[in-house]
Formats: sequence, structure tokens, C-alpha cells
Amino acid sequence: METKDKKEKGHMVLNSDNVFGSVSSSPTTTIQNPNYFTSFENPNFPYIFPKEEYEVMSKIESGSGKSTGSGHDPVENTAIEQEPPAAKKKRYHRHTASQIQQMEALFKENAHPDTKTRLRLSKKLGLSPIQVKFWFQNKRTQIKAQQSRSDNAKLKAENETLKTESRNIQSNFQCLFCSTCGHNLRLENARLRQELDRLRSIVSMRNPSPSQEITPETNKNNNDNMLIAEEEKAIDMELAVSCARELAKMCDINEPLWNKKRLDNESVCLNEEEYKKMFLWPLMNDDDRFRREASRANAVIMLNCITLVKAFLDADKWSEMFFPIVSSAKTAQIISSGASGPSGTLLLMFAELQVVSPLVPTREAYFLRYVEQNAEEGKWMVVDFPIDRIKPASATTTDQYRRKPSGCIIQAMRNGYSQVTWVEHVEVEEKHVQDEVVREFVESGVAFGAERWLSVLKRQCERMASLMATNITDLGVIPSVEARKNLMKLSQRMVKTFCLNIINSHGQAPTKDTVKIVSRKVCGGLVPCAVSVTLLPYSHQQVFDLLRDNQRLSQLEILFMGSSFQEVAHIANGSHLGNSISLLRINVESNSSHNVELMLQETCTDNSGSLLVYSTVDPVAVQLAMNGEDPSEIPLLPVGFSVVPVNPSDGVEGSSVSSPSCLLTVAIQVLGSNVTTERLDLSTVSVINHRICATVNRITSALVNDVGN
Repeated sequence: METKDKKEKGHMVLNSDNVFGSVSSSPTTTIQNPNYFTSFENPNFPYIFPKEEYEVMSKIESGSGKSTGSGHDPVENTAIEQEPPAAKKKRYHRHTASQIQQMEALFKENAHPDTKTRLRLSKKLGLSPIQVKFWFQNKRTQIKAQQSRSDNAKLKAENETLKTESRNIQSNFQCLFCSTCGHNLRLENARLRQELDRLRSIVSMRNPSPSQEITPETNKNNNDNMLIAEEEKAIDMELAVSCARELAKMCDINEPLWNKKRLDNESVCLNEEEYKKMFLWPLMNDDDRFRREASRANAVIMLNCITLVKAFLDADKWSEMFFPIVSSAKTAQIISSGASGPSGTLLLMFAELQVVSPLVPTREAYFLRYVEQNAEEGKWMVVDFPIDRIKPASATTTDQYRRKPSGCIIQAMRNGYSQVTWVEHVEVEEKHVQDEVVREFVESGVAFGAERWLSVLKRQCERMASLMATNITDLGVIPSVEARKNLMKLSQRMVKTFCLNIINSHGQAPTKDTVKIVSRKVCGGLVPCAVSVTLLPYSHQQVFDLLRDNQRLSQLEILFMGSSFQEVAHIANGSHLGNSISLLRINVESNSSHNVELMLQETCTDNSGSLLVYSTVDPVAVQLAMNGEDPSEIPLLPVGFSVVPVNPSDGVEGSSVSSPSCLLTVAIQVLGSNVTTERLDLSTVSVINHRICATVNRITSALVNDVGN
């Protein structure tokens, strides 16, 4: 028993958080503007004190008139006498009751008195300063030991209680099956499942054990079909039906569940208190670390219901349709297939979501996707909901992201169009420190909200309609409808590559007004990639209209080096005049009938942002693509601009941004060398930096002049 007490007293647990930054395998070079500063905050580490002795006794030499003691330690209550080898006896004394009382009174006010306080107290009590110091040390040690024993007893009792409750819930949960109880049982089933997960997480914190979460690393030797076991599939299907009912209510109910942001528009925000009353999702033990984002929007889409639903069930088609938002997606497991068509399908999916700006980190998550049809009303429902027991590989380093019941209800229309009501509802634990403007942009729900999903969907549906059109009369130099499709596919690949290059630079260019240059090796040689982000006090439509002006475009050094160009092919890509694909012939002095330079250009815009992407292309390869060859093998080095509006829309309360503003991202790639082992030299870095800075300065000056005029 004595050994156990000593272990409890001496037990110490040290927690340390290791933060690892991503290390690029390729050489990197940072060039910052002179007016840019970076500050770092060092963590405050707690002091570690040496172990103190539990008892301290003072000897009183004969005739000294001073006594020592150790507070309320039991040793102090007994006078100890020893027989010294000499003839004179030495006596040990405990503190008097008055001395102890006064020291205890001071201890209640200040357990760590300074030197002056101890000296003043020692004179008052007739003790030496070292006696007072040791008494306070002993008292603190005694209090810590008592508190430690009390805490351990409470934690053990709580641990046992939680284990008992968890076993009882699991036992009761197995009995909750009834074929006639209907919807109420499904709701109760889902609630108990969430409660069980909550208790498991609490027990694991009190009684640490090996993690039961499934990640791609821990499951890499198993087949994907084993991510969700057979006995869990029925539970997940019950939860899917319950989440579908929740999504239907969130789409149909207005106030008090949804409140208007402003009276003059349709934008709404979620009333959290009303949501918690209406839907019985149990609170997780770490909810205070998560921030809620919720939004709802409506739109008419130029696409029929069944085609849209099938796109949601195919990860490749889904990521292709929403590529400005979905950087990657996959179907990890088919849990249930519809008996006759898509209705009843339940999938386990993974997705990485993005904003086309290196300042906004991506969001990764596994989630379940369920499709349900209401044939009587002509509606389809696609609902996503969380699965907390399966985590992405990067869950410990990236922002935690839980997808609450989200998705859309698709209502068929007679003209082949669809009415779509979209709800986006997530909980995010952000681990990255973001710029103030970017943080407001993300927290307002604009970055990943329902309005952005629908804006991208509308523009992509218009692009699909243009791709499938056959009654095109004016094709310019494009010889056929098939050639037109191949050119559009080539342009789509160019824009997707451009977006991925920007997203992959997250962490490489984490601040505004900074040019970050990295290099990557391709089969053709060394490719320097440079990204710069600038905050402009103008709306993204103003910046987009300026950049798509062909007369001003030729002045930008990163594109045409001052050379003029001629548009030889034009493809309308949507209802907005800025949504188009063009083939440009660059007029340089060396051009002849045997030496022609071509550039492929695509510009697109909607309420969520704008893209202007360019890439030089080989005329021979373009001609082969127009003649029916596969365009996927044509090499592309896209450069261009991404313009993202960052001011919270609809006047969100509490926002410090009152005027329109946007983030202009400039990204370029240059084939620097045909030797793949060669490193990026400083002269190349200097040239790239000069070109980007000159381009940003020209754009800023032009905007200032336009506003002034």
C-alpha cells in the first residue's frame, strides 16, 4: 500500500503537441513584397518544478530559542527526542498552534508567497525564513497529494459508470427492432446510435485504448467493401431514411428554422436554437471546438432529373460537374443498390472540396450518400450525412469536417428543366490560422455554401448544353461538331489542371501579397510554378470584365509579351457573354504559314467567382484533335487568373467588410529546362517574379483608372 501511494504521488503525465509542416520534395523559393511582414507566436511552456520532500524537520541548537515544523503533517504532532553521542541533548520541536494558524491563513490567500512575504512572516512568528519556506512547500505537496487521490477516485468511478451505461445502451439497442413501429423507431434508432458513439468517445478519453477509427492506412490491406461491415449496413440504411426526412424538413420549412439575412433578398441563415429543438441530434463531447455553417438556396437548372441524379451517384461525373468545388472524389463502397433504378442507393463516398484560392484550405471527409424518389410528386432527393467512425488519412493535419444532413431535392419540370432546392450544412473544426478577410469569407458560408454549389451547377449545365448542341452554324476554323466537342474537352482539362495547380500550392503561398515559386518535374523538363494572391477593393465582376478585354489582355507580359493576337475560333459556353472558349493566333514577327503560335483560352464567371485560363498549344496537335484524335494527350501548361469574391454576401451581420472586394490569384507555369535533374536558378526566379509583379501592377492601375473615369 505504501508503494502504491508513492507511485500516485510521483505520477506525472506530460502532453506534447507536435506540429509538422508539409515538406515539398521540389525546391522552393519565397519572394515577398517589402511591405509584407510575418509574425510568429511562441507557445508558453509550463515550468517543471523539482520534486519536493514530503517532510522537513529543523533542528534547534541548544539555547537558540527557534522551533521548526511541517504544517499539519502527522510527524509534527509528536515530539521526537534523540540521544546524541555527546553529553548534551538536542531536542526537536513542532510549530506552535498560533504559528500554524497564521501560516495557514496566509496559505489560503497566497500559496506561493515571495521572499519578502516569507521574511516578514518569519520575523512575526519568530521563525527562520527557511522554516517558513519549507512549511509552505510541505503544505503544497500535501494538498496536491490529497487532490490527486480524490481526482483518481472520481475518474475511476466515472469510468466504471460510463462503461456500464455503454453496455446497457448496446444491449437495449439490439432489442430495438420492430417492423411495425415505422418512422418513430427509425428516429429512435438513429438517436441511440449517435448516443452510443458519444459514450464510446468519452470512455476512450477516460480509459485510452487503441483507436477503432478506420483510415485508409489502417485498412489498406483490406478490400474497400469491408469498410462498413454487413451488420452495420442495416443501421446505416435506417439512419439514411431518417436523414432524408430531416433534409426534406429543412428544404420545406421557412421561419422559424430559417431567418432572412435581409428583407430585400432570398438569402437565409439557420436558427441554431430552433434546429436543436426540431432535430434530436445528440451533442458530441467536442462540439465546442466545431463551428456550424448552414445555408439554403433555390435555382432552376437546365438539366432533367434523372441525368442529374445519375451524376451524383457517379463520383467521376460528380467531380467533373462540380470541378471548381470538388477537387477529387471517389466511391469507397456500395452499401445498397436500388432495386429498380437509383432510388434506394446508399454509397460510402470520399470528397475533397476546394475554393480556387491558395489562401483557403481544402476540406476532406468520408460521408454516406443516399438517393430516394417520390414518384407521386415527381421529386428526387440526394442526401449526404456523416459517418464519424471512418476518417480520412489527413484528419490529424487538416481541418476536421463533418457533413451533417445536406444535399438537394430535385423537382421535375415539364420543359425538361429541374427545380433544385439545395441545403448545405456542415460542422468544421479549423486548425489553420487564416487571414482575417479569408476567415470572414469562409465563416459567412459563402466559400462552401449552397449558393456557390448552385451557381457552379447552373454554369456547368449550360456548358453541357453547349457541348451537346448540334445545330451550330458558325464554327469558324472548327471543321465539324465533333471537332468542336474535342476542343471543349481540351479546354475543360486545361481549366481543371489550372485549378489543381492553385489548390496544390496551399501552404506554399499562405499570405496575401506574396509570390511563391515552386518547381515540379515533368517528362518535358523542369516546370517552375508561381502563384501570387492580391486583395483588390473591387467586385470580382469588375476585375473579370477588365481581364477579358482583348485590347488590354495583349499588354500582359505573362501571356503575350506585348504581341497582338487574332481570335480564329469562338465557342459560346453559356448565357453570360463572358462564358466562352476561344482559339487565338498570336501575331509574332517570326510567324509565317509554317510557323504559327496558337493559344487556347477559356473564360467563365458566375456569382461564386471567375476564371480566365490560357495555354499555348501545338497547332499540329490541335489539328489532329479536330480531326478526331484523342485530345487528352496534348501537353498543356495553363496560366491565368482566378477571381474570388470574399466580401460576405447579403450584408452578413458582424462582418468588417462593407465594400466589394475580391482575391485575385495569378498563376503561371513556364517550361524552364529540358533537363529534369536541374534545379531552379535565381535568374529564372527573378524573371518570373518580375512578370507577376508587373502583371498585378498593370491590373491595379487599370482598375484605378477605370474607377476614376
